[in-house]
Amino acid sequence: MWDDAFPSFLIGLREGLEAGLIVSILVATLVRAGAKSRLPQVWTGVLAAIALSMSFGAVLTFTAASLSATAQEAFGGTLSVIAVAFVTAMVFWMRRSARSLSGEIKERVTGALGMGAGVLVVTSFLAVGREGLETALFLWTTAQAAGESAGPLTGAGIGLVLAGGLCWGLYRRVLKINLTKFFTATGVVLIVIAAGVLGYGLRDLQEGGVLPGNTAYAVDLSGSVDAGSWYSTLVQGVFNLTPTMTWLQVIGYVGYLAVVMTLFVRGVRATTRTAQPEPAKQPGETAGKAGKKPAKSLRRPAWVVPVAVVAVPAVIASLVVAFGRSKPASAQTIAVSEKECGSGFTAPKPGRQIFQMHNTGGKTSEVYLIDPSTSAVYGEIEGLAPGTTRALVATVAGGTYAWRCVPTGGTAVTSKAVRVTGGGSAKAVVPVSERDLAVPLRQYKSYVDQGLATLVAQTRTLDDDIKGDHLDRARTDWLTAHLTYSSLGAAYGTFEDFDKKINGRADGLPDGVRDKDFAGFHRLEYGLWHGESAAGLKAPAGRLVASAAGLQKAFPAQDFDPSDLPLRAHEILENTLQFELTGDTDEGSGTNLATATANLAGTRELLTVLRPLLTTRAPKLLPTVDADIARLHQLLDGVHHGTTWTPVDQLDATTRAQINGVTGQLLEDLSPVPDLLEIRKAA
Repeated sequence: MWDDAFPSFLIGLREGLEAGLIVSILVATLVRAGAKSRLPQVWTGVLAAIALSMSFGAVLTFTAASLSATAQEAFGGTLSVIAVAFVTAMVFWMRRSARSLSGEIKERVTGALGMGAGVLVVTSFLAVGREGLETALFLWTTAQAAGESAGPLTGAGIGLVLAGGLCWGLYRRVLKINLTKFFTATGVVLIVIAAGVLGYGLRDLQEGGVLPGNTAYAVDLSGSVDAGSWYSTLVQGVFNLTPTMTWLQVIGYVGYLAVVMTLFVRGVRATTRTAQPEPAKQPGETAGKAGKKPAKSLRRPAWVVPVAVVAVPAVIASLVVAFGRSKPASAQTIAVSEKECGSGFTAPKPGRQIFQMHNTGGKTSEVYLIDPSTSAVYGEIEGLAPGTTRALVATVAGGTYAWRCVPTGGTAVTSKAVRVTGGGSAKAVVPVSERDLAVPLRQYKSYVDQGLATLVAQTRTLDDDIKGDHLDRARTDWLTAHLTYSSLGAAYGTFEDFDKKINGRADGLPDGVRDKDFAGFHRLEYGLWHGESAAGLKAPAGRLVASAAGLQKAFPAQDFDPSDLPLRAHEILENTLQFELTGDTDEGSGTNLATATANLAGTRELLTVLRPLLTTRAPKLLPTVDADIARLHQLLDGVHHGTTWTPVDQLDATTRAQINGVTGQLLEDLSPVPDLLEIRKAA
């Protein structure tokens, strides 16, 4: 539950801060100017936004409707740009109001407020509505992924409460400052916030395909800033500044800030220079105006608008749920068996569809919704048992579709293809077979064979150093041999018991570093860096040579599962983050970062053999991963000084955070590889 709550807490804090800052400044403006009568306009906008967000969440929850990622980004970006326009209008309205700060201040500000009544409603609505829609969508997708809603809702609630507390503190503070300074300071703050919202909106429009330059980065601090840290979340929530920004974002942010801030500051200075006492009113002027009685007009009750802004989205959402909910009876039921596949399949409409897959045969089957021309997979069910029915959810667009059923131990059966007409887009994964991975596996096994031959020679050199009592030389040769072994990380799963003998750790052994089963590189590391004599190290060194030679001989006959290759692309660096970058495996040499570099080299070699398969399936993935690897290599190289490495526990906080942050980002970018290259029977 709490693992699911934390991301929602961050989004609640972020979105709540962004909306709450603007609303708190608006409320403080009205209260300080003595125009509390205008507060209902602000709260009406807030109430309308909350009602819209909750209704949107209800539609997502109770219907099968879903927005495409592109549509989400385009919609959010457009709303952001509109919000910036209204915020900018409010900023200059505040500046104009500051000009009347001589004499009857309340009368003048209230008059200005009367001219901008609609702006208050729309600004507060957009400030809360944009964030509310994003929050509703985020919570819905998080709950779907987690399989439960308690964690995401709890986290988001805590984040929103904390954001509200921070905004309340701001509100209480600004009420105590000088009114002239208040208008100026809040104007500056709003301009900075609006610049960030504009940059954020432009990024959304780029990701939505509306604007170009989605991958043209002007700023990339992901290697030095942890995007998940509390301070990064706070900066992003308040200013919408992210560690990675495109050229269009930077130009929009800087351009808006430069132009609008310049005009605002010039206006403030002009007001200060030209401010003069108001001329006295003529006696007849006041009397004449006072003599006019306002015409009577019918006033609507104060509760009508607030009730309407809640009721209208709720009614619309109810109608959408009532008429748009996917009914189980309308879902197609598709038969699956050893002889028949896809019976009952008719051309569906474009969009998100639910198919009820019923196994009518006697064998467990794998089921795939495919493009018959390419075998690209749009949806799948693994292990559909005889006599059972399971739902398969897939998004379809214009194109050709068919079912492929693969019974256990049987031959694949493909249904008759149907043609779907219409637009839209649907994401498919081109399946990988064992035959597809045969060449990469052969190339990687050749790499490991060469590495093991080198390892055996290097361990023999290390053994000779210890036999000759050349311990200084042994420390150097120990690191050389250990890095060779560490660069073969993707083969760890096939090394069986040899890995414990060659690179076993003392953790978990009854006697720790003194245990008789503590062997291999780390056993020698402990002895070499803790003053153990050459005589005491001869036996462990001899066993290491024997184990390396035994592995070299056994490896060609060992079973290397092709599906291990895609998995290890991610797992090597997971181990690096868990063990090397924490210093957990350091037995005295202080070379964990050297080992991390060797692990990175092994990952790079693995990606080299997988590159042809990945390029055709995710062409944008490898350039991103390559950039991550280059950044991490640069950081690790920075802690390498000649023949020595900085121990992990001696890294300064900034460098350590940078290394961990880039490694985490690389892991995130590598995470799609196992799914992209999963061996599927649909191939």
